[in-house]
Amino acid sequence: MKKSHWLLIAGASIFALFPLVTNDQYLMHIAILILYYALVSQAWNLLSGYSGQFSFGHAAFFGIGAYTSSILLTQFQVTPWLGLVIGFVVASLMGLFIGFLAFRYKLRGAYFALGTLAFAEILRIIVQNTEFFNKTMGILIPLEANPAMFQFGTRTGYYYTILILTALVFLLVYKISRSRLGYNLIAIRENEEAAQSLGVNTYKNKMIAIALSAGLTAIGGTFYAQYLLFIEPPTTFGNDVSINILLPAIIGGAGTVLGPLVGSMIIVPLGEITSHFFGNLAGANLMVYGLILVLVILYLPEGIVGWFQNRIRKVRASRAQSKGFKNKKGVGLVEAARSK
Repeated sequence: MKKSHWLLIAGASIFALFPLVTNDQYLMHIAILILYYALVSQAWNLLSGYSGQFSFGHAAFFGIGAYTSSILLTQFQVTPWLGLVIGFVVASLMGLFIGFLAFRYKLRGAYFALGTLAFAEILRIIVQNTEFFNKTMGILIPLEANPAMFQFGTRTGYYYTILILTALVFLLVYKISRSRLGYNLIAIRENEEAAQSLGVNTYKNKMIAIALSAGLTAIGGTFYAQYLLFIEPPTTFGNDVSINILLPAIIGGAGTVLGPLVGSMIIVPLGEITSHFFGNLAGANLMVYGLILVLVILYLPEGIVGWFQNRIRKVRASRAQSKGFKNKKGVGLVEAARSK
């Protein structure tokens, strides 16, 4: 078994055993937030990190997941477990709709980012002005500590739920990154025209990516609604939601599997520390996030995991080159001896 596999097993074991080594509910809450942000950021990473289609509007899919499951529960008594699946489907369809409009007319770069931002804002305005969605009052989810209704008596239940969901999302992205779809998305990110000239159906691959990304983000929205038991338009469709979704992947390393988790492990504790020391200063956490983002873009544009992977590649290449030089030198000495 490879060394990386052993490290992965060790990391998974630490997360699985975490509730058994601490009874601190605050630490449990932090761990839940880390896994939750890792999940939604990984969903964003699938579209924006791997295919290079930078989205500023993933709050649209997040809000769809939160509102779909919440409305089905409060108005039709449908369990949020089923609401999670329905929210996944609805968000995926919305992703396909946005993708059709954007990719059909070849929106890229800043134009695509602004387009997704506009859709998120449109949905927010619609929700907060529609009686069916309870307008700006939001939706209060009734408390019923029943696992069948996606509610648990302690945070341990929520922890293992988000742990399983996050692990499944990471496994899916890992499999995609090693599949033909993943290679096609990377080729599109590097040079879309070149990929298309080599026979890659860029439109189809981007549509698959945005549909999966949207659906996986909606799963995070469903969990958010059931964990906090209250949702409203600003906290589900707001611009800061999209920012919080993309930050962990960018800081940890967009286009890498572990990037969103590493970024989340940095962002979440830092946000808690900022709130503790600058709680009276509104928007202090966003200012800190912005500063970190600027520093990462300037000095680690590939993110923490990307930088680490590049260092490993350089070390391996240097060793291979040094080994090759030694082999050539040895062969040269042998040939010289034979000529004498």
